[in-house]
Amino acid sequence: MGRVVVGTSSWADPGFIKTWYPPGLAARDRLGFYAERYEGVEVNASFYAVPEVKTVQRWAQITPPDFTFDVKLHRLLSRHAAPIESLPPDLRDLAEVTPRGRAMLSEELEEAMVGAVREAIAPLDEAGKLSALLLQLSPSFTPKQHELAELAPMLGALRPYVVAVEFRHRAWVEGERLETTLRWLEDHDAAFVCTDSPQGDAPTMMPRVDAVTSPKIAYLRMHGRNAEGYLKGKSVAERFDWDYADDELRALAERAEGLAEEAGQLRMMFNNNRDDLAPQAATRMRILLGQDPGPPAGSPQGALL
Repeated sequence: MGRVVVGTSSWADPGFIKTWYPPGLAARDRLGFYAERYEGVEVNASFYAVPEVKTVQRWAQITPPDFTFDVKLHRLLSRHAAPIESLPPDLRDLAEVTPRGRAMLSEELEEAMVGAVREAIAPLDEAGKLSALLLQLSPSFTPKQHELAELAPMLGALRPYVVAVEFRHRAWVEGERLETTLRWLEDHDAAFVCTDSPQGDAPTMMPRVDAVTSPKIAYLRMHGRNAEGYLKGKSVAERFDWDYADDELRALAERAEGLAEEAGQLRMMFNNNRDDLAPQAATRMRILLGQDPGPPAGSPQGALL
């Protein structure tokens, strides 16, 4: 079975900054504190702005040798609305701008953005600490309006890095299209992102599909199961407010072990972001999987039955 790396979808989420880290811990010391307790993390800030190289260099320097990062790709690349100010300053002149100040993606701008990302993540790659790049597609990326082939140039330009693709519209994984979607990802050596999220018929509610499309990495993200919050929540904390019960974690552990049998590594990231629920669940999952959860953090971790 491949290695299972358990972590959370950020080390700087506003929720658990207030409740999980020791009082008074400086912001610059949070990643080091986190890395003593987990073996991997998603970089969420890179969705909003391409990080500075010197910042990424410090991430590599202050984390243990076997600690690894999954870097979320910029929202413009994932087809979300992106304010022009979110682009690197030297690329803003390449973008056409909508009346609302949003950058419009073009082939030239996409190529330049990929170049900026590659430059930014180079320190993690050189340190052997880069796991995957996470492409969290916009719910507006639907089969009716888009084709997977649109992503091919970007995936090609990001090789040899593995890009983990998370769909946010269920039409990509329903009926006969599921096989087509998975086969396309396999052909492009991209990892399908499996999810645990609220279930329902809404277009953005993703079925629990487990699949491995890259032999290098399997990916599982936990968004909680709060259906009302997921559809109506106005904040991240409201949308992903869920305290996983012990039996739910056991079921997730079984899914994780099944996925890890088919890939060299499974990335298992908790995104149930209210207060410190994500790090609590991640710690409990590590115990379930027989991993050393590391030193106790500043808040109760929850006891498994």
